[in-house]
Amino acid sequence: MTATTLFYIIIAIIIIDFIIDKILDALNAKHYNDPIPKELQDVYDEDDYKKSQAYKATNYKFGIWSSAFSIALTLAFLLLDGFEYVDTIARSYSDNAIVIALIFFGIIMLGSDIISTPFGYYKTFVIEEQFGFNKTTKKTFWVDKLKGLLMMSIIGGALVTLIIWFYQMTGDAFWLYAWGMVTIFTVFMNLFYAKLIVPIFNKQTPLEEGSLRDKISDYAQSVGFNLDKIFVIDGSKRSTKANAYFSGFGSEKRVTLYDTLINDLEEDEIVAVLAHEVGHYKKNHIIFNLLASIMLTGLTLYILSIFISNPLLSHALGVSIPSFHVGLIAFGLLYSPISEITGFVMNHFSRKFEYQADDYAKSTYKGEPLVTSLKKLSKNSLSNLTPHPAYVWVHYSHPTLLERVRNLMR
Repeated sequence: MTATTLFYIIIAIIIIDFIIDKILDALNAKHYNDPIPKELQDVYDEDDYKKSQAYKATNYKFGIWSSAFSIALTLAFLLLDGFEYVDTIARSYSDNAIVIALIFFGIIMLGSDIISTPFGYYKTFVIEEQFGFNKTTKKTFWVDKLKGLLMMSIIGGALVTLIIWFYQMTGDAFWLYAWGMVTIFTVFMNLFYAKLIVPIFNKQTPLEEGSLRDKISDYAQSVGFNLDKIFVIDGSKRSTKANAYFSGFGSEKRVTLYDTLINDLEEDEIVAVLAHEVGHYKKNHIIFNLLASIMLTGLTLYILSIFISNPLLSHALGVSIPSFHVGLIAFGLLYSPISEITGFVMNHFSRKFEYQADDYAKSTYKGEPLVTSLKKLSKNSLSNLTPHPAYVWVHYSHPTLLERVRNLMR
């Protein structure tokens, strides 16, 4: 195989992925005006349903323009040998492979962020503002952006540095050392993400004493679940949308409730949502997802180790001097179809786990408040009640609201 052939394979992968994605979006959009199923008739009144339809249509149109711009820019960058240009700039500053890679990825990351920021700004301050979701100030938006870039530079830079160093020291066996490092990092982040990373962006406070905490404690004791770390996060600082999530394991496990969730739901509904999250823990879904992520990372790194030394990868992107960092970009583009397949599989398991967590909440607490909470959360986020099945299969990590309600009402 020649570099030219590999280049056209990469172009084909990008275009086919774009076409499939747009077809799925179009199929989904055709269902925006479908009648609401009888089980969900109480989610929207007529005005709210029209608002929901308008919100979906607006995001659909915005998605077409933003993704079309993105693919056009990506293809132009590839066709005009953009990677060769960036690599030449990086090499003008150093002869050290690690320093070159850090400069190379830094330019790519910064350039990508500069280009994508106007789209993020428009979505936040025009679309989300128009439909009453946005609570983010312009100052918070830009501060978040800077914090995100700084974190990406520090964490991403450290990981890239170590991976390339492993490659220099051990050759093709680097994947084992890189896998071990990524595994340690993944477990560490699962344990301490809420304690170390979340506070950089949000304020977390322990749930205050009162009837809600008493009900949560009573439920936790009834199922033999030791839960003393219940936090409230100031989600309303950025959006009216609500959420709750479970993080950590062992002594570091905690439940985090958005303040918007507490404002939107009744206490019984909040406990039901929490019971669902406890179900994920009791059913070992968190451990499964962690192990699956580690195994998929190992597989990816192993496959990378087979091809990374081949100069064909760098030449396919128009870069004359073969390198680990350019080969990594080419590999990522070529590997994307496999990533899509593993994503489908993980989404299948995720939807299955959501049913199991719902069933756990129903059997250990009550099903009715979970149903009403799901309906309220869907209404408050103007979610799509009638998505196309193919779109659900590809993109949804959760079953649709209709599927979850029918399961809980059995």
